[in-house]
Order: sequence, then C-alpha cells, then structure tokens
Amino acid sequence: MKISTFKKFGALNSKPVFEAFEKSLRDAGHTVVDGDMSADVAVIWSVLWNGRMSANKTVWDTFRKSNRNVIVLEIGGIKRGTTWKVGLNGVNRSGYFGPLGNGSDRSVSLGLQIKPWRTDGEYILICGQHEKSLQWEGMPRMSQWIMNTIEQLQIHYDYPIIFRPHPRCRLENIERQYKNVYRQEPKRLANTYDDYDMSFDNIKFTVSWSSNPGIHSILNGVPAFTSPYSLAFDVACPHLLMVDTPHMPDRQQWLNDYAWTEFTIEEIRNGLPLKRLTDKM
Repeated sequence: MKISTFKKFGALNSKPVFEAFEKSLRDAGHTVVDGDMSADVAVIWSVLWNGRMSANKTVWDTFRKSNRNVIVLEIGGIKRGTTWKVGLNGVNRSGYFGPLGNGSDRSVSLGLQIKPWRTDGEYILICGQHEKSLQWEGMPRMSQWIMNTIEQLQIHYDYPIIFRPHPRCRLENIERQYKNVYRQEPKRLANTYDDYDMSFDNIKFTVSWSSNPGIHSILNGVPAFTSPYSLAFDVACPHLLMVDTPHMPDRQQWLNDYAWTEFTIEEIRNGLPLKRLTDKM
C-alpha cells in the first residue's frame, strides 16, 4: 500500500512522531512517500485547519471525498508531550483507534486512574475549543455557542459559571455580558511546549463539546456534558440540563479503551498503533 505523509503541514513538535510512524509503515511493508495526493492513504497532523496545519484541510477533503483513509497524528491528552493520538479518519469519537473491549493492563501501565464520582462543587465549568477544527464542523461560531450555553444554563440553574476559553481561541469579554459568570484564563505550564493548567476543584459540572476537558473532568469524578463526538461521550451526560441529575456510570471499561487511543514515540515506532488500525485500512 502506498501511504503518503504530509509532514510540512505538521506542528513544530510533530517531526519525531512522523518519523516514528513512517518507520512503522516501512517495517510493515508499505511504500512511504511524502506529499503525494494520489496515495492510497494519507497521514496528517491534527484536524485543526489553522496556521501551519491549514493546508491539511485540502488533504483531508481530497482523500475522504474519494473514500480514501486518513491517519491523523495529534498531541495527546493522557500524558501531554509523551503520548500521542493515532486515529483513523479522526481524533475524537468519530475516528477509529482499534478494537474495543480491552483489558485494564494498558490503563494501569499509563497510570490512568478514575476518581470517585462527586457532585459537591459550586461552579459549572464551560470549556471552549478551537472553532477552526474539524471537531467543530457544522457548529455555530464558538462565541455564539458559549453565549447560548450560558443562557440556557441560567434559565434553569443559579450556580455560578466559569467560562474557560481555548488558549488559541480566546473569545474576549463574553463573560462580561452576564451576571455570575467568571473567566478562567488557561495558564501555560513552565517548561512545556503547549501544556496548560487544568483543575476541577470546586467544579460541580463541566460542559465540553468534544475536546480534552470533558475527558479530564470525568477522570476527576466530575460529571460532564459532551457531544456524541467526544471520546468521553459513553460515560458523559447526554443532555446539558443534567447538572442536578447527572449520569454517573461505571467508567472502567471506558478507561480501558481510552488508554488505547494514545501511544509513546517508542510504541509508535514499534508499530503498536498501526497494528490496531490495519484491519480498517
């Protein structure tokens, strides 16, 4: 199979991930080329059509419209900067990461833990994400979605609301239009490429469409509303107005499967994620 990478459209930290994945492809007997739109499969970095990665949209559209697969590499959320997403035709629940029903060995080895469910927080947390991402396809402007969400929540609840923008989609001054709504600025962690602080202390309920905060909220025992495109959807609240009656299912099997969505550089080089995707390629 001829598989083309599109490395020049990758983020600055993508080079070692591409190199590791290319090695796994060659070791598996595939022909690896670069920038070839006629290939059988494309390999791109992220589905964020912005900045260096904006040209990936043309690659994505061309391959998917001709029913060809796209493997997406992306920075991970389990151990940011250490584990990396490798998905087929997506990086959220719409993508394929391999068979489900996995055991707990990997989640244990990655140190993934789930805290007990709790509902004793004071605030509702609304997390924005980047509106130029494929994950936001078909949605209104991010600012409009945030305002609609605040207004819908305030009709039914008196809890104070925290609005946390995506660090690269800032949406200035939205919170000033509403009473009892407060802004939380993401703070970059020292000595990291693009890792930011995230705390769920005193959070009662999280709203996150399809990005990492919904997953992290549920790992921390805080119920969350997500869309069906979130990797957390199977253990999240399917409706926004479930703040006082949240869905709190058993999360162990979900955790076991989530652990297989991200891999270290060494695991990628050794072909572990590729083996899990091969049956669908």
